[in-house]
Amino acid sequence: MEKLKNCFRSTKIPDNVNDGLETLEEYRARWRSVRVIYFTMFLMSLAFSIVLTGIWPYLNKLDPAAGKEFMGFIVAANPLGQMIFSPLFGWWSNKIRSIRLPMICSLVLFTVASAIYSSLELRPDNVKYWMLASRFLIGVSSSNTAVCRSYLSDATRLSERTNAVSMISLAQVLGFIIGPGLQALVTPLGSDGLQLFGGGAIFNMYTACGWINVVMSVGNLIMFMPVIFEERRVAAREIMIMQGKTSEKETWKSIKPNYISAWTLIVAFFVLVFNFVLLETLGTSLTMDQFAWSNEQALHYMGILMSVGAIVALITFLAINPLCKIFPENQVLIWGGFSLMVLGRVLYIPWGDGPPKIAEVYNATMDLQPDDELFLGCPRKQQWCETTPALTLSQFIIGYAFTSIGYPIGVTLIQTIFSKVLGPRPQGVWMGLMTGSGCLSRVLGPVFVGSIYTRWGTFWTFGLTSIMMLVSMIWLLLSRNCLIPPIIVDARDPLELKDLKKSHDVEQNGGEQVHNVADGGGGHDGAAAPVSLPYIDDVELADSEVPGEISQLINEKNTKPTTIRKKVF
Repeated sequence: MEKLKNCFRSTKIPDNVNDGLETLEEYRARWRSVRVIYFTMFLMSLAFSIVLTGIWPYLNKLDPAAGKEFMGFIVAANPLGQMIFSPLFGWWSNKIRSIRLPMICSLVLFTVASAIYSSLELRPDNVKYWMLASRFLIGVSSSNTAVCRSYLSDATRLSERTNAVSMISLAQVLGFIIGPGLQALVTPLGSDGLQLFGGGAIFNMYTACGWINVVMSVGNLIMFMPVIFEERRVAAREIMIMQGKTSEKETWKSIKPNYISAWTLIVAFFVLVFNFVLLETLGTSLTMDQFAWSNEQALHYMGILMSVGAIVALITFLAINPLCKIFPENQVLIWGGFSLMVLGRVLYIPWGDGPPKIAEVYNATMDLQPDDELFLGCPRKQQWCETTPALTLSQFIIGYAFTSIGYPIGVTLIQTIFSKVLGPRPQGVWMGLMTGSGCLSRVLGPVFVGSIYTRWGTFWTFGLTSIMMLVSMIWLLLSRNCLIPPIIVDARDPLELKDLKKSHDVEQNGGEQVHNVADGGGGHDGAAAPVSLPYIDDVELADSEVPGEISQLINEKNTKPTTIRKKVF
């Protein structure tokens, strides 16, 4: 049994962070708690997406008169609650310097709200408003994602940050994508499903999703018990020791965040999430309109597509860290994330030969079922259906593939750069603002569907979103030099530039590289020990004693922060 445990836990602290800042047990406890945060982010994303493909048919069954526009309000209620309460949860966790109580309270609320959603088959009066209220409360409980992001920044070192944010973003995106897959998995239960406890609970293809949330939430609550979750904050302590400061507060106050960078990333996050959530929200009704699929077909095929997208996203996340070791993070964000999202939106502008199949208005007197082929397709009341070319299945799949690659890269690196730009300060409120911007996009996405797609069609919908993504990408290109985190001086390992010889390694932020190796120093295994200087001319040295490339860097006085790497023998 002990051997099995050792397979799933660290047996030693990795060499790159083995500097005496924490013991092996503390390191294990810290990463165990970080993994609990990963699961929580997955669950909160799953809670939003697992019902996305089923909300419309579920609402249509409970209240056929509700309409698509009210469905848009129901979808938007979740992120609206999260947007309002995210900064408050972030402030709360900062105030008490603990995340356990906010997390437990939010998960209890999440469990209750999910149970309410799954009990709507009991048909209370004004059932559509009960559905609206349950989704709003689930959104309020999901405000804990701001607390999760803030804790992750506190609980990881600078060298661990990119990988940790990649994993938390992976958990979040997998929740978004796997949710519809689970909905597809329970589709065979049908609309009637099973009646349990003498009809007191109905388990069908709509309510099963809510009960899945309830079970997983109870498990998540257990994970936040002290025996499993231990709060271990290491980021500020690491920088404090590196800079030789006497307190963590003094450390983070000495590093001023770049507010232009911070707000640029918040807006970019809004645009990115808006386009992703718009596709998830619109996906089911879009395929039913464009390809004349029934409710069951749309749920099934969209579930398969999104599950394949989850696999693509997983591969993409694994590639982010290696990519960022070759190219600067800001360049990977722009060309690997936003450019692919732009292509994905442009591909959704329809180019079919003719308009989609028109669905006739259902009439109960015709003695036909609502899912008869006659009633499948683009509704006649959407007037644009008769004049706008149809979206082809191939362009829908290719566009979704670009999105499955571009979105994970974008959402990961925005959060990574954002947490580094802010520095080691408590980030609860800032992460609340970042989360709130993503929530605002999820509020506006469903409303956008109701007001633009339903009234004006695919040309306007995907034309506007293409322009939105392109403008954001251009702005990131223009401000790319602001998207460089501040350089941290390591007071523990000062570097004398006069000792550098011809073989050297000098790497500048932004991707410019000059190779140099020091001719001596402490250390072992020939590992590269990074030492960061705020500006190259802050160090006293004689020009005659340094290589030509270093002299060139000195002449470019204070143009940008420079990182110098010394080879240690």
